[in-house]
Amino acid sequence: MTSHNPYHKPLTAKVSVVMPIYNVEAFVKDAINSVLAQEFSHFELILVNDCSPDNSLALCQSFSDPRIRIISHDVNQGLAAARNTGIRHAIGRYVAFIDSDDMWHPEKLAQHVEHLDNAPEVGISFSRSLFIDYQGNAINVFQMPQLTDISASDLLCRNPVGNGSAPVLRRETLADIRYQALNKSHPHSCYFDENFRQSEDIECWLRILATTHWKMEGLPAPLTYYRLNNQGLSADSNKQYASWENMINKASRYAPELLAQHENRARAYQLRYLARQAIRNNDGKEAVVRINQALKTSPSILKHETGRTLATLAAAYLLKILPPSAYKGIELAAQAVLGRMQRARISKDGVTPELMNSL
Repeated sequence: MTSHNPYHKPLTAKVSVVMPIYNVEAFVKDAINSVLAQEFSHFELILVNDCSPDNSLALCQSFSDPRIRIISHDVNQGLAAARNTGIRHAIGRYVAFIDSDDMWHPEKLAQHVEHLDNAPEVGISFSRSLFIDYQGNAINVFQMPQLTDISASDLLCRNPVGNGSAPVLRRETLADIRYQALNKSHPHSCYFDENFRQSEDIECWLRILATTHWKMEGLPAPLTYYRLNNQGLSADSNKQYASWENMINKASRYAPELLAQHENRARAYQLRYLARQAIRNNDGKEAVVRINQALKTSPSILKHETGRTLATLAAAYLLKILPPSAYKGIELAAQAVLGRMQRARISKDGVTPELMNSL
């Protein structure tokens, strides 16, 4: 493992921002610039190059900000290992994560620092997210998760963090779930499970809520810009579902009562999520299969979240049977209505228009 920083490393930083780097030459400069543009400037940015085969590393090296450190793996190890490397090198009181194809609002770190400073019981702070397209344009639809009173069962069924660029954690919270890797040739501390190539984030959050005293809370402002990238890790639904099942198998060992009570419903929500992913990828056949699997696995999701489940069901079948142009028109109209409703809800929660319109 090598470290590269021709500039002075900051002696102190309240927040350590960890950004894994792999095959993101189309997006990484925007991601880095969104961190450097933060109004809260007392941070370090740790770029973990996971042996990226494209031009990503060179682009990272083109920045001259003294808050940036670049650490390179000797071999490709995956997203979980890259995050673990960043955590081990972090000097900040808080650790923030951002994926290298996403971006942040300029007030992102400032609001999370204020939240964590004033809520000592909160170990994971996250925000709502705004969806952006492949080119980085706002879609004006938001991730609208539960923000407060989040239990381990809520997290298992409906992961409120939503994506890997939304959370900011305390170092103490991560220390409470730290364990030693079994690799005798390279012993090191782990926080995310490096056996996972997907679902490593929700497994980590679940381990925190199920095995420690720390709480999770969200901020109402959409401070994270989450890119819908059909080339990303989340694009392969079969691998994603298999990874989620591996996460469930692991969680059943440290939270057996939780899984005994909620596993089936959680699986149905995951299948419904995969149906929505298929819809975003314009795969109507896959979407229909997934939403039908979800309803068969746990019909109760229709009762618990009637509107969202019916909307997914309708979109899946319309995408499958309609000509693409007809479906696209319906989709755009539905997105416009949904976006207006979500904006009204966010505004009601006290978020200013400037925080919703800055991209």
